[in-house]
Amino acid sequence: MTFKLDPLPYAYDALAPAMSAETLQFHHDKHHQAYVDNGNKLAGPGTKYEGKSIEAICKEAYAAKDAPVINNIGQHYNHIHFWNWMKKGGGGNKLPGKLQAMVDKDLGGYDKFRTDFVQAGVTQFGSGWAWLAVKDGKLTIAKTANGENPLMMGAQPILGVDVWEHSYYIDYRNARQKYLEAFVDQLVNWEYVEAMLGKA
Repeated sequence: MTFKLDPLPYAYDALAPAMSAETLQFHHDKHHQAYVDNGNKLAGPGTKYEGKSIEAICKEAYAAKDAPVINNIGQHYNHIHFWNWMKKGGGGNKLPGKLQAMVDKDLGGYDKFRTDFVQAGVTQFGSGWAWLAVKDGKLTIAKTANGENPLMMGAQPILGVDVWEHSYYIDYRNARQKYLEAFVDQLVNWEYVEAMLGKA
């Protein structure tokens, strides 16, 4: 399987002002492209990962402690969904019904979810991600380093936010918390989150 970079599902300026066109051009066209290019060298045709799904490669690489594949294929998986986890006019506390019910039951309601999710991102030291995932039928909030994701730890991610500096530094400088709050309040595509929940 050869990995490829799909175009963004919206215009570069669609997420402004919460995320600028400049950020998306650098993040999608340069950073994500590099993960795809490296991933094809590390896990493409002729490697032991050939012909496997991206999810299977993530799990196998993590079990084998194969850091270059974890970071490049992991990041490709994470970013495929990251672009879809955002939309123009997204965010806010109007969640689809099933998702809202699980947030209430498992995470103590929307406001507590928002606080804990932002806090997971703020407290991820260095590069990484904050996550909403399903594990053993329940919602859980997690954070991972570098290109790791909950798939590698036996959970199914349904929402993730990139806290590598390249995802926010142009727009927010070092104010990671402001970026995370803008992500939840203005960007999250809750329908995509619910669709992933349906598959989990």
